[in-house]
Formats: sequence, C-alpha cells, structure tokens
Amino acid sequence: MFKSFQKIGKAFMLPIAILPAAGLLLGIGGALSSEASVQLYPILNNDLLQSIFKVMSAAGSVIFANLALLLCIGLCIGLAKKDKGTAALAGVVGFLVANATTAALVSIFSPEGTAIDTGVIGALVIGLTAVFLHNRYHNIQLPQVLGFFGGSRFVPIVVSVAAIVIGVAFYLIWPPLQYGLVLIGNWIASIGPIGTFFYGFLMRLCGAVGLHHIIYPMFWYTELGGVEIVNGIQVVGAQKIFFAQLADPNHVGLFTEGTRFFAGRFSTMMFGLPAACLAMYNCVTSPNKKKYAGIFLGVALTSFITGITEPIEFMFLFVSPVLYVVHAFLDGVSFFIADIVNIAIGNTFSGGLIDFLLFGVLQGNEKTNWLLQLPIGLIWGVLYYFVFRFAITKFDIKTPGRDDDEFEDEAEVMNEGGESELEADAVQIIEALGGAANIEDVDACITRLRVSVKDSSLVKKDGLTKIGATAVLEVKGGIQAIYGAKAVLYKSVINDILGVTD
Repeated sequence: MFKSFQKIGKAFMLPIAILPAAGLLLGIGGALSSEASVQLYPILNNDLLQSIFKVMSAAGSVIFANLALLLCIGLCIGLAKKDKGTAALAGVVGFLVANATTAALVSIFSPEGTAIDTGVIGALVIGLTAVFLHNRYHNIQLPQVLGFFGGSRFVPIVVSVAAIVIGVAFYLIWPPLQYGLVLIGNWIASIGPIGTFFYGFLMRLCGAVGLHHIIYPMFWYTELGGVEIVNGIQVVGAQKIFFAQLADPNHVGLFTEGTRFFAGRFSTMMFGLPAACLAMYNCVTSPNKKKYAGIFLGVALTSFITGITEPIEFMFLFVSPVLYVVHAFLDGVSFFIADIVNIAIGNTFSGGLIDFLLFGVLQGNEKTNWLLQLPIGLIWGVLYYFVFRFAITKFDIKTPGRDDDEFEDEAEVMNEGGESELEADAVQIIEALGGAANIEDVDACITRLRVSVKDSSLVKKDGLTKIGATAVLEVKGGIQAIYGAKAVLYKSVINDILGVTD
C-alpha cells in the first residue's frame, strides 16, 4: 500500500510543478485586485494596474479551477505502463463524463441542490480507474468486424462507461458527506476557541480532498462566523464583518469576531510549511539535491508569499497520510493560539505575506496585534522543521528526492514464464524487417503497419506474411504490412521492444 501511495505521489509531481507559478499569479493578482484592497489602498485604483492584476489572477485561477483534472491527467501519465498519451486522454474523458453524469443527476433529481465538486477524491478515483483500464486493455484484440475499436482506441470507450458508474456513485455518496460537514460547522461555531481549533483542523484535513470549500464559506458568509453591529449596521459572517470594520473610519481597537477564522493561517502558511520544505530538502539524498532545490524553493515561496499550500501538501500527502494529519492538527493549534492571544489579521485571499502586509502590518498593531505573529511564526517554523525532519528520517518517508528513482514498478517486469503471443510475433516482425538497426519509424493506421526502413532490400516479405500479413506493400522509404485490427497492437509492442516511447 505504501508503495502504491508513493507511486501516486510521484505521478502528481508533474502537475505540481505547474502550481508555484500559477499560485504566484493568482495570489498576487487576486489580492491586489480585490475590491477591499482597492478601497483600502487608492494607489491600486489604476486602470492599467488593475488590468494587469486581473489578467494575472485569471491566468492563475484557471489552473487551480482545473486542478482536479490536471491531477487526474498526471496520475494517468505517471502510472500508465505504455502509450501514456492514450492514458491521459482516457483520464480526461473519464473525468468529464463522471462530472457530467453527476451534474445531470443533480439537475434531474435535485434541481434546488448545490453542485457537487469531488475535488481531489474525484481525480483519484477516476484517474486510478482510467489507468487500470488502460493498462489492462490497451492491447485488447476485438473481433475483426470491431477491429477499428481495438487496442488503445478501446480504452477511452470503456473508461467512459466506468465513469458513468462513478458519477452515479458520487451523486449518491457526496450529498450526505456535505450535510455532515454542515452539522459539524454548526457545532464548531458554538464552542469558542476550541471551536476555532476544530475549524482550522477540519478545514486543513478536508483540504486534502478538496472539501475545504464546504467548510469556510459557512463561517465567512453566514451567522456561523459571527453577527456584529458595525457603524450602526448589523453584519453577518466573518469576512463581511472584517470588511465592514475595514471600511468604518470610526473603528478603534482590535478587529473583532470574524478574524479568528483567518488569523491562524499565517503561522502555517508563512512559516510552518516553508520550514517543512526546508526539512524535506535537507532529507533529499545527496545526488538529488541540485535537482530538487528549485521545486522546493518554488513551492516554499508560493506558500510564504500567497498562502497557496497545495504544491507543498501534495508532496507528502500520499506518501504519508499520517504526516498530513499531524500537519492538519498543527494548523488547528495555530488557529487556537491566534484566537486566545487576540491576533486579529483578516484576509481576502489567503494567509501569505501579501495579506499579512495589507491587512495586518499596514492596519497598525493596535488593530491587528500583528507583531505577535512574528515570534509565534518563528516558533511555528522551528516546530514544523523538526516535526517533518524527525518523521521523514524516523519512518523513512519517501518525500521527493529520497530514493526517487530507486523503486521499480513490479507490474512492468516481464513474466518469467515467457513472452506473450503478440510480443513473440513482434520479435519475428522486427527480424523480417531487417532487424532493429534497419527500422527508422513504426506507425499504424486502422489496418496497416507502416514502417520506415533504411534499406527495403533487407525486408523479408514472406516472413511478414507468415506472421499473418494479408499483403505487404513496398512504398517509397518503407513497408506497409496489412494485419487488420492487429496493426495498432503490433505497432505498440514493436515500439516497446525497440525502446521507442509513445
């Protein structure tokens, strides 16, 4: 199981590499183009600046809006044994079909219900299903009449069917889960600082699977986040209260009520997780340190500046779910501490340096207690560093760069009992084509194996017909052998033998 989780974590490294740049675009653009920031700092109210910030925000936002799809694609590419492009296409098809199925069921049976977003869980289920079906059926042989749909073309079809079943399952399972989280939210709102701890802990825990978007809106925009009279007007919801107090020129003293659902973020995002990155980097095996320095620096800066943490969290979530739970617990404690010492920094976007400066430092210590955040944050950074360093070394957690290339995929090792019939045929085809050294390129259409060769005189046409070719045609620069539905299968196996990646 640990080995499987390790492979999933490694497969996610491809989309994770995109996230730091997207996070910086989204964090900077989103924070500086928000209505609250513009009203508070008139210097930002410039058409050119706002156009730039909005473009940055949109460019970064589209990546995170489609993060589940990108993770699904990365999973398929990383875990497919061969023909990875087809696996990725199957993953996209499955993802779209599953979500369309769920949305259709919501519109039919629950027209007043909210949309269902399965996040990372959906990406995992669909991606693993797609890659399993791909690895199993990418070389399937169908009857001659259905030959066009054989091989890799069969995979997106069977994945679509499976995705419909998955979409139905999510429609049945997800609403009760969402309802349960709402009940927990009501309980959290009623128990003071302990509730603030559970808010931070639960939101971080649910963030692993994309369910945090169910948690925080209940507190940011409804009575669960507090009710307060600001400038003579009753305001409901944590973020609305904070914005109202920002806009109130007569407000004195600390920002109140709503900030307890924001202030705990800064210790984790600005100090804790960047320190965890340092711990993971220091645990990288020596030959890999230069290779991984850039990615760790990138994700650490993204968390510190913008408060976007997914690029870091996906580095250890799947290789050590227990460590992620510890991280979620520490995040909950961070919220608890910020509440009891009255740190009152709000935010519009996240808990990074940008919001810390805009809604903490520049508001003055008398309103936010931001000076307290610095010593607490430094302590938090040291705590995260040693917790992660200890866990990684003590339990040999395979975070990025630790024996990264040393494990092998046992499923890809050839069975010792002998080659399959397709592989045996492929070896004979290579020999009939004049050997591997005579082959320049191998491709296939619906029925024909198309091979570019260096010297067509070395090709043994009778050898190709003995293996089942109904005809062998010599064309300029190559050979076309007609094998019917097997053509695309032979192409894949031959390329695999020759070491040509798809």
